[in-house]
Amino acid sequence: MAKKGKQDLPLHKVIMVGSGGVGKSALTLQYMYGDFVEEYDPTKADSYRKKVTLDGQECQIDILDTAGQEEYAAIRDNYYRSGEGFLCVFSICEYESFVHTQDFRDQISRVLDDDSIPFILVGNKADL
Repeated sequence: MAKKGKQDLPLHKVIMVGSGGVGKSALTLQYMYGDFVEEYDPTKADSYRKKVTLDGQECQIDILDTAGQEEYAAIRDNYYRSGEGFLCVFSICEYESFVHTQDFRDQISRVLDDDSIPFILVGNKADL
């Protein structure tokens, strides 16, 4: 489960997945810094760590914001192996990104050989 990190706080690893351009980075940055970022370069893979309170206990959450573009598909397996839970983001403005969520779910289940891994589906871009 959770690994011990700095100051012996439990560390939980969450992986952001989804097609390119659906807003994974925007959601991650907004959560981390409380600010919406208008423009940024496409993500290859960025990692963020934040101290939070979970079920009344302090812990750290490590968020890996992965690349959604197809050219990075080959390296996704390595990222998936470290995840304890996954947020799968799709754009409500782009049906194909929703269709691809099943592909992400299938790939994660295959890599981890576990169908019970926490997997949360997030519809994004409701403001557009």
